[in-house]
Amino acid sequence: MSGHDERDPEAELGLLDATMIGMGAMIGAGIFVLTGLAAEIAGPAAILVFALNGVVTAFTGLSYAELAASIPKSGGGYAFVREVFADRESFLMGWMLWFAYMIAGALYALGFAPNFLELLHVYEIVPPPEEVGAIALPVVPDLPLAFVLAFCAVLGLVAVNAVSTAASGSAETVFTIVKVTILVVFVAFGVASATDPSVPAESQFTFQGFDGLFASGPLAILSAMGLTFIAFEGYDLITTVTEEVRNPRENIPKAIFVSLAATVVVYLAVVGVAIGTLGADGLAEAGEAGIAQAATTFMPTGLPVIRNGGAVIVFGAVFSTLTALNAVVIASSRVAFSMGREGQLLPSVGRIHHRFGTPFAAILLSAVVMLASTVLPTQTAGNMSSLFFLLSFIVVNGAVIRLRRERPAMTRPYEVPFYPVTPALGIALNAILTVVLVVFIFRTNPVALLFSAGWLGAGVVIYYLAIRDAAAPGPDTEAEADAGATETSTSPGGDA
Repeated sequence: MSGHDERDPEAELGLLDATMIGMGAMIGAGIFVLTGLAAEIAGPAAILVFALNGVVTAFTGLSYAELAASIPKSGGGYAFVREVFADRESFLMGWMLWFAYMIAGALYALGFAPNFLELLHVYEIVPPPEEVGAIALPVVPDLPLAFVLAFCAVLGLVAVNAVSTAASGSAETVFTIVKVTILVVFVAFGVASATDPSVPAESQFTFQGFDGLFASGPLAILSAMGLTFIAFEGYDLITTVTEEVRNPRENIPKAIFVSLAATVVVYLAVVGVAIGTLGADGLAEAGEAGIAQAATTFMPTGLPVIRNGGAVIVFGAVFSTLTALNAVVIASSRVAFSMGREGQLLPSVGRIHHRFGTPFAAILLSAVVMLASTVLPTQTAGNMSSLFFLLSFIVVNGAVIRLRRERPAMTRPYEVPFYPVTPALGIALNAILTVVLVVFIFRTNPVALLFSAGWLGAGVVIYYLAIRDAAAPGPDTEAEADAGATETSTSPGGDA
């Protein structure tokens, strides 16, 4: 490298850190708020909804594993698509992923605020969240406290990410372990309630069996899958920090598989206990508070520090939103960094800070857009994020097929089994969920489709006005670019 600004990212993350980035994003606030909503749509089949989503996303997870092992570059799906598709397609892929991560971050930040206020309310420090008003600042009077907390959460995690990759990875690991421990405690008390005489009979855990599992019908199950699919978006974040993981060709696929498997097990256990204690109807009636209400029915009271079952879930929700927020701060900045390094965003965005060794400018730019995205309605932002992720997953599965055809001799430390059936099924299943989600959004939140089209339209305009000519290789560099494309197996980070 010729200068400090062009240094490569430092490989400071181990297998555990990479795995926790994926689990931290997947086991987020979604498991707390989406379980009741899934039961409302699909009834007892809510547990089947999460199981099927795990199967659907596993096909794409296998594709991510092969691509990450073959192309050890940071940037996730964007980096893979950049290898096998033209400038325009790769730019739009990065444009979608970058925004999807950033608006997901805005959602997590806004989700952190009321949960943190509720935690303070449990200990009688503040009134209930709905009664907490605005605060007056010297420059901006009457600023909602929830927004201030969301801003501070983003600012704090951005600061940690900006100065140290290792610190942000360690924070993710600690937060995720705490969160998973809380859910394990929830499941343990729920199962134990089956023989606990202190728990009311109607709240004791009972195995619901398979009665009524398919009574809601396939359309209801598919609709619930589309709604809850966002809960499984997270393993892809692992590939956004490929060059910052030690031995990425081996550790990235392992981290993807472990995080996906562990997340599916946790989800099924939590949903199973919630249905087994409240019943599908009770869980549906509780809606977004379903897990919290289930906890209050069988968790003991008078616990040290944590006072009751509801407080346990509040603790879990606070840590869930923080880990998910930290994960998307990491992921969004690495997508922007990768695009900047490829000449598809400002060059400064694609540089490593000479002192901190992090993509400093990419982190700051992503944070600015993330904070600005908090003006979007929650439902609109969530629907847009899910839609863009589903579209990007279709393209990633297509990239596996195209790369196999164009570069059959490429070094592939890991290969998806049963090729080409596996990526083809990934494309088909994600396409089905995309159609279902688009229909659902059109009926319930058409403004999300307008915003989605607007973001893509803005990307097209930016590409043709500012990116296309700058990114196109000149006559003297085309041959060099083609030669470099065949040497992916020796790209930076391959054996870091």
